Amino acid sequence: MPELDVIHENKDYIVVNKAAGLISEKSPYEAVTVETQVLNHLLKSKRKPYLGIIHRLDRVTSGVLILAKKKSILVEFNNLFSSRKVQKTYLAIVKNKPAKNKGNLVNFLVKNNLEKRADIVPTKSKDALNCSLSYVVIDKNDFGYLLEIKPKTGRFHQIRAQLANLDLPIIGDEKYGSDQKYFPLSICLHAWKITYENSSSKESQTFEAPLPNNDFWTFKSI
Repeated sequence: MPELDVIHENKDYIVVNKAAGLISEKSPYEAVTVETQVLNHLLKSKRKPYLGIIHRLDRVTSGVLILAKKKSILVEFNNLFSSRKVQKTYLAIVKNKPAKNKGNLVNFLVKNNLEKRADIVPTKSKDALNCSLSYVVIDKNDFGYLLEIKPKTGRFHQIRAQLANLDLPIIGDEKYGSDQKYFPLSICLHAWKITYENSSSKESQTFEAPLPNNDFWTFKSI
């Protein structure tokens, strides 16, 4: 298993670059998770550390993840997320060329619990939630096209489902129709940046996660 990659740490929270293949939270079925990695890290300097899960990433997704070291900080970040004062920026690689170099996608999404996936449906219903994101094509290489994506909602698998709905499945994402192999328990989706507004200083803070270190992620623009 990969070692913990710490991007930033202070007395309030710790920011890590989550490795694809790991789930975010502790689980009785997983020997190693991001939460257990961070707890072991904090135990080196504190006997009974507090650790709060602010947000999560899918197992197959890599990238920036913030975890709270105080209950008050967990509450503060929960409020920032609920009031949409946090902006996530993702990078995705798709094999097919998008019809447009940039766009806004707005869909209705239903969580398919049986198949553990999200389905895009044509009309709103009691089970369908609206989901939206913006994307722009910023580069390409021998594997595919690099998209910068900014979700405007935080629905289950929404980036994966919305791109697949345009016949743009993320490379390695067999669940959503990709026929291109990637690495086990991984897809070409990376939580690249997260930006939030400090509630007291009103200043903007951004953290960035280094890209996965493999040929798929070799681009001139980043």
